[in-house]
Amino acid sequence: MGRYVIRRLLQMIPVFFGATLLIFLMVNVMGDPVAGLCGDRQCDPATAAQLKKEFGLDKPVWQQYLTYMGNVFTGDFGTAFNGQEVTELMANAFPVTIRLTIVAILFEIVIGISLGVLTGLKRGRPVDTTVLLLTLVVISVPTFVTGLLVQLLFGVKWKWIDPSVSAAATFDELIVPGLVLASVSLAYVTRLTRTSIAENKRADYVRTAVAKGLPRRRVITRHLLRNSLIPVVTFIGTDVGALMGGAIVTERIFNIHGVGYQLYQGILRQNTQTVVGFVTVLVLVFLVANLLVDLLYAVLDPRIRYA
Repeated sequence: MGRYVIRRLLQMIPVFFGATLLIFLMVNVMGDPVAGLCGDRQCDPATAAQLKKEFGLDKPVWQQYLTYMGNVFTGDFGTAFNGQEVTELMANAFPVTIRLTIVAILFEIVIGISLGVLTGLKRGRPVDTTVLLLTLVVISVPTFVTGLLVQLLFGVKWKWIDPSVSAAATFDELIVPGLVLASVSLAYVTRLTRTSIAENKRADYVRTAVAKGLPRRRVITRHLLRNSLIPVVTFIGTDVGALMGGAIVTERIFNIHGVGYQLYQGILRQNTQTVVGFVTVLVLVFLVANLLVDLLYAVLDPRIRYA
């Protein structure tokens, strides 16, 4: 196991540099960030040259990237165009988005897997058909429509919740936004778990366990569920990074000042330092999540061994 982890960590190095380089190049072709600093009026040549020199934008892109990566390894993600350190923005934004992601993942695990097991064991029955139709509706409706409807009905019309989240963004305030954020992924987890349970229910090892006279609950939890959760764990593991980076719509609707909000502001103002800094951390989140998912495989299925 130790050798496998070391090998995976070494493999993550070129992936990290390749992903950050691609992001850096894509962000630098978004437009002229100096033009955004001057507002509606065009910068005069002297001011534009001074700003480019101040932020290192007068150098070639490859040199900017090397300088940026060198600073990253010292914990310096640069300075936003408003003069605020990017690390300071991260310190304010990431805790909020992490709490929102935790709420969303809990909904996926608790509700998604529970419904998936229920429908997988009762495949073809009315409850299975009903849940499949509901999940299909959830997948078909865009997140921004779901979020706006929830905000309008529960926040404005019925006043069950606050239409917007406060600056503290506590866990209880993030329950409804977390459910909105997790809605599509929750539907996929339900359908994925259902399919996996229905397929493994007919496997030889399950029939053998039943023939031995093991209790139904033990057959489901110890044999059927553990093997069926492998594709579900893969999806949820990769979904962690997707939820953190893809929460722009949900955070905008509920006025949550998290990672999605900062990315939106960075893209809107063409603030390359903010966008690249936040996305660099998200790349690390993706890589670590994938590593943890691979290690969980051996926990769920004892037959999996890493050399």
